[in-house]
Amino acid sequence: MHTRTHFGDSELLINASGCIYHLNIRPEHLTDTIITVGDPDRVPLVSKYFDKITHKSKHREFVCHKGRIGRKDLLVVSTGIGPDNMDIVLNELDALANIDFSSRTLNPQKRSLSIIRLGTCGSLHADVPLGSMVTSAYGIGMDNLLQYYRYESNADERFIMEQFMQHTRLAGSHILPYIAEGSIALRKYFAAGYIHGITVTCPGFYGPQGRVLRAQVAYPYLVDAMSTFTTRDLRITNFEMETAAMYGLGKILGHNCCSISTVIDNRATNAASRNMEADIEQMIKTVLSVIEQIA
Repeated sequence: MHTRTHFGDSELLINASGCIYHLNIRPEHLTDTIITVGDPDRVPLVSKYFDKITHKSKHREFVCHKGRIGRKDLLVVSTGIGPDNMDIVLNELDALANIDFSSRTLNPQKRSLSIIRLGTCGSLHADVPLGSMVTSAYGIGMDNLLQYYRYESNADERFIMEQFMQHTRLAGSHILPYIAEGSIALRKYFAAGYIHGITVTCPGFYGPQGRVLRAQVAYPYLVDAMSTFTTRDLRITNFEMETAAMYGLGKILGHNCCSISTVIDNRATNAASRNMEADIEQMIKTVLSVIEQIA
């Protein structure tokens, strides 16, 4: 496989201040552990718990705060919504870690990041209630992002995907799902008090998640099929719009990724949280207390 040795101006966009284009930060702003959130307004909700904030930047929906908790340096980054934005964030974080911006060549030593997503999601089961926290063991992507990359699933992922395609009757449809596992090394820290399962990542909020307002959906049975799918003691617990893209690109680029979501709506009970801000705040505090202890 051809390995690129130099990255041209139109491939690696660096602005006049030496920052990568979308995230608007330089390599020295990067930390080994990174928290991603969807909502730009959620970045200060995380960084307010830092002992010290050393850098802030903002460009479009991408807000970055760098700081420290105890002895640990952290960077929190907003991604915006959707797999397309996750494509931007994962690639630019990797570029900051592994490309020399002066020579536009690969750094001689590979750097692997730990990237932890704090998101919101919808539950597919009555026993995954509002306010609970879900750790995604696998992400199944209903978008087409990974079709643009060279990506090969392992045997366990292929087995789950084959069962998923059969159960949902998507074989031969226009949807070409992919699957990627989250980092076992990170997930082990988010076990007790968290619900573990498979997360489905959708390319939209309404039709792709089976919500019907005025536009009719093409696969009206899909949400029910997802809610009844089980494999190897795992079930599809929730869906949202970023996790599978994060897991897939993380594997391709060699980074450890873990996605944690708080449930803000429940499709089984048709309920939506009235305490969303409090639930998100609790997730942030709980996860930060764990991250601080990770060496």
